[in-house]
Amino acid sequence: MTGFTPGEDRWRSRLGTLRQVVRQELVTRQLAGHLPDAGPGGVLDVLDIGCGQGTQVLALTRRGHRVTGLDASPALLADLWAALAAERPEVRERVRLVEGDAAEAAALLAPSRYDAVLCHGVLMYFADPGPVLDAVAAVTAPGGLVSLLVRNGDALAMRPGLRGDWAAAAGAFGGTGYRNRIGVDARADRLADLTAALTERGLTRVAWYGVRVFTDTAADDAPVPGPERLDALLSCEERAGRTDPYRGVAALLHVIARRTG
Repeated sequence: MTGFTPGEDRWRSRLGTLRQVVRQELVTRQLAGHLPDAGPGGVLDVLDIGCGQGTQVLALTRRGHRVTGLDASPALLADLWAALAAERPEVRERVRLVEGDAAEAAALLAPSRYDAVLCHGVLMYFADPGPVLDAVAAVTAPGGLVSLLVRNGDALAMRPGLRGDWAAAAGAFGGTGYRNRIGVDARADRLADLTAALTERGLTRVAWYGVRVFTDTAADDAPVPGPERLDALLSCEERAGRTDPYRGVAALLHVIARRTG
């Protein structure tokens, strides 16, 4: 994921801050509504493309699923290996980690196909998302679930507008490019365009959510508040993320699709 590389160290340094904790917790909750805990005969094979430090890998393996994590960053995979070392053996044994580029997932993992494929915070670093979406579709089993987290192109002017950066806000209304908070030029997706691209690949959108409606403009180093305040914050963010019109202006879109063919 070459577009992400220049900002990787900054990304890693902010993983415990408010904005990142809100993002990961909301995605975990939203995904849990579509991927039930593993039960007798109900263990799923899950692929996380661009798994990074492994928040979702850990969450899903703790819930009993088998998870393959794919990422191009040796440093982030090392962080995930370190986190896995603290887990119970039965959790560790359900994880496989592979180093490689998101667009090469189908070739790297052939002939495997997965009951669920996650691709969170990846498409924004590809000028052309087509090859990554092709790979996602190729490795998703018939009837399988796809979970995408993308920058919301329909609300791209919100962040600079709320911060008073009027030049950036004016340019965002008709574009998809932006400079993100880790200093990297990135790209946003509009919901209708992403839905059409998924449909072309045999993937039908079944749900979508907003992520970070209220906390996107928090300072980069804003700390996580105490448990009571964090609970209240997450409850409001979670409700806004599934409710119109709030979800439409979220910084990120979490799109859930099913492979129909």
